[in-house]
This record gives sequence, structure tokens and C-alpha cells, in this order.
Amino acid sequence: MDANDTIDALAALAQPTRMEAFRRLAAAEPEGIAAGELARRLDIPQNTLSAHLAVLVRAGLAAGDRHGRSIIYRADLTALRNVVLFLLQDCCDGRPEICAPLIAELSPCCVPQE
Repeated sequence: MDANDTIDALAALAQPTRMEAFRRLAAAEPEGIAAGELARRLDIPQNTLSAHLAVLVRAGLAAGDRHGRSIIYRADLTALRNVVLFLLQDCCDGRPEICAPLIAELSPCCVPQE
């Protein structure tokens, strides 16, 4: 991940519908969600959603796989992790007491099963 990739990802998320679409895709992991269902949940026309999803895909934050007549979209959580890691790469100039609260807040909302 470099500065340009990070800027592209942040720019893609800097629009309310795209941000909400990404959040819904992340919530639907790992199964993903069909584009039509996502449009219904967001209460927007499918062609509008299609344009927003295209921006997320170009930014590397989402991917779509065709299943019959529908496309199942999934959030690329690895790409999101890379964006956050790029932003925090030089965090706190070696003073962990500054970064510790931020890192604690980034802890996952669910604990992986062993």
C-alpha cells in the first residue's frame, strides 16, 4: 500500500452512499451480498448503486463475483487493513503511550474462534 492507493481508498469512502455500502458489505462478510439486495437495503436504484460499487472496486475495497444472474459483492477487509496500517505506519514516533488508546479502539468487535 502506498500513498496513492490510500488516497484512492479514502476518496472512495468519502461519499455517504459508498461509505454505507462498504459498511453493509463488511457486515455481510464472509458471504457477501447480492447487488440487488444491497440496493434494496440502501433504498437506492440499482444503477446508482452499480456506479458506487464500481468506485469501491476500482479503489480495491470491494470485489464482485457473478453467480448466475446476480453479482455477489464482498468487502476487501485486507485492503481496509492496509489503508489503516499505512496511516498508522509512523504513529507516535516510537511513543506507544500515544498510540495505545487508538490501537485499543481498533480491536475487533468479535473474537475469532480457536
